[in-house]
Amino acid sequence: MNTSNFTRRHFLAGLAAAPLFGASRLSKIERVRRALEGREVDRPPYTYWYHFLDADQPGERHAASTLEYHRKFDTDLVKVMSDYPFTQDPANPFPQQIRALEIIARELKGKALFVETIFQPFNQAEKTSSPEKVKELLYSNPQALLDRLEKVAKAEANHARLALKAGAAGIFLAISNANDGYLTREEYKKFSEPFDRMVLEGAQGAELNTLHLHGAKLYLDLFYDWPARVIQHSVAATGIPLRAAREHYSGVLMGGVDEIHFKELTEEQMREQIQRARAEAAPKWILAPGCSVPNDTPDSQLLKFNRVIVS
Repeated sequence: MNTSNFTRRHFLAGLAAAPLFGASRLSKIERVRRALEGREVDRPPYTYWYHFLDADQPGERHAASTLEYHRKFDTDLVKVMSDYPFTQDPANPFPQQIRALEIIARELKGKALFVETIFQPFNQAEKTSSPEKVKELLYSNPQALLDRLEKVAKAEANHARLALKAGAAGIFLAISNANDGYLTREEYKKFSEPFDRMVLEGAQGAELNTLHLHGAKLYLDLFYDWPARVIQHSVAATGIPLRAAREHYSGVLMGGVDEIHFKELTEEQMREQIQRARAEAAPKWILAPGCSVPNDTPDSQLLKFNRVIVS
């Protein structure tokens, strides 16, 4: 008899038969803040998101979509997506987004924390021109690129300040170029790190500043000492388990669930991934997929995920 298979089958059967955690007692904000502090929680705080693809809509519509999503899926933490184009106003580069944040803060009525998504200056430069043009400038006229990135970073730092003023508990800084094959370590340190840090400084002191490290071949070790409360990376995309990050990082980790195959996950697979993430990262841990879930994820799949957590 294969004892290891027998043990695993019975372990998984036990997961399916019993709730993962006890009955919920804490409020959403209490649950998140306890996790940030590494204190005991009744169940892990969770969040997930996708792109609403509403950049052509006013801030009021974006706020309504965000709030509807939060209420439907009862997330503990609201991660506000940001798909509006970068404007040339350095004082307020995303006015419709700020309008949305003000509405979200008012409608949440202090019952849940929310964070504002900001895409790093390098990525914004790519969006306003193209990745090819930015890469070409990096080699042909690096000083021109540095000057442009500094302007974008200052504008985004202003946006971060406005987001906090609107009620955000922090920023969710998406960094997508700290990857082997995208930039070298030296290129990232020269052409991106100073400007990413500048944006983060715009939200200095906020309780939920989060680094979202996007990509498959991350320079994860570069970020362990950054002044952010939370680090998130995709276990599925990178193959780097949460335990590997925990060995070097004592702050809060977010993630643990496979966003790439999220639509196909069975309840048993969800339970197994949640248990593994908890064992590797808790108590300073927020449960989430490693990145946005696919836009066409059925509501039934998201609600199934909720049931696994809170049943």
